[in-house]
Amino acid sequence: MSVVYNFCAGPAMLPTKVMSKAQQEFINWQNTGCSVMELSHRSKEFMALAAKAEADLRQLMNIPVNYRVLFCHGGGRGQFSAIPLNLLPENGHAEYIVSGSWSKAAAKEAQNFGNIRQQNVVDELNGRKVVKPFEQWQVSPDAAYLHYCPNETVDGIEMFDIPKFGDVPIVADMSSTILSHDIDVNKFALIYAGAQKNIGPSGLTIVIVREDLLGNARINTPCILNYTTSAENDSMYNTPPTYAWYLAGLVFEWLKSVGGVSAIENVNKRKAKLIYDYVDNSTFYKNTIDPEFRSRMNVPFWLADESLNDKFLSEAKEQGLVALKGHRLVGGMRASIYNAMPIEGVEKLIEFMQSFEERNQ
Repeated sequence: MSVVYNFCAGPAMLPTKVMSKAQQEFINWQNTGCSVMELSHRSKEFMALAAKAEADLRQLMNIPVNYRVLFCHGGGRGQFSAIPLNLLPENGHAEYIVSGSWSKAAAKEAQNFGNIRQQNVVDELNGRKVVKPFEQWQVSPDAAYLHYCPNETVDGIEMFDIPKFGDVPIVADMSSTILSHDIDVNKFALIYAGAQKNIGPSGLTIVIVREDLLGNARINTPCILNYTTSAENDSMYNTPPTYAWYLAGLVFEWLKSVGGVSAIENVNKRKAKLIYDYVDNSTFYKNTIDPEFRSRMNVPFWLADESLNDKFLSEAKEQGLVALKGHRLVGGMRASIYNAMPIEGVEKLIEFMQSFEERNQ
């Protein structure tokens, strides 16, 4: 079988070594005679697996001891509800920064639970999209928290600096950027991430929450969305997504084996630069994001002649380059190049783009 490079924005490809190990262990994990998905989540074997996965994640991200790591259900959209239910007082308000499709969706959901003040921070400068400087953001000092999405998968916009507004707790949706580059966890009150980009399969969500924020959930918060309940029960108040947790642990092991987050960050910078440099030096393709705010994880680009879109996608698939169609809201193409995408996949994509351009000028 020829090599296929999967550029899907999520569920995304997993590292080949992880998938191979999971395949080997699928029906007999650690000589138990069972698949890991068949074991009780309260068995000593699975408890050890869970503890190691958390320890590895803590090491990779240098998570301080005063933060709890929760392995949750519900995806990122589940957290759109959980966050205001846990952090927003009945008579308080929260600030929501809108920089693209996902932060907009988070703000819309949060409005069901209280006073949400949202503001769009994306502007246009010289024909390219930019993010307004932090000093232009209107943030009340008495806000319960500020929510933002550092990387917008649909729009291809990423913010690398971390906002700070006095003591306002910062909440970040890192579903598509977690573990792609080093961050200082201390600068956040809460980080959450759906697993299906850089962590593992869909069905699992990581929440990293500062301990002093626990215990404030509203009385009507469903137990499955209550951070305190999850923390007090080691993320096992009910049966967790055990196989997804196992695969996440394998991904953490793999990331450690390749040098950790700093090492993968260097690779991610190289991959993104290769694509953006090629697009910028072409009149056949274009990108509309200012270089300062271009996503390293999700690279959108458009053909100058969009009547060629279907042909581009069809021929790319024939070359083993799949899931390159842009999101329906923005069109064009999108190459999602998360941690698991090897640089060889990006090089093959550029080779194809060049060939396609030459044949369709």
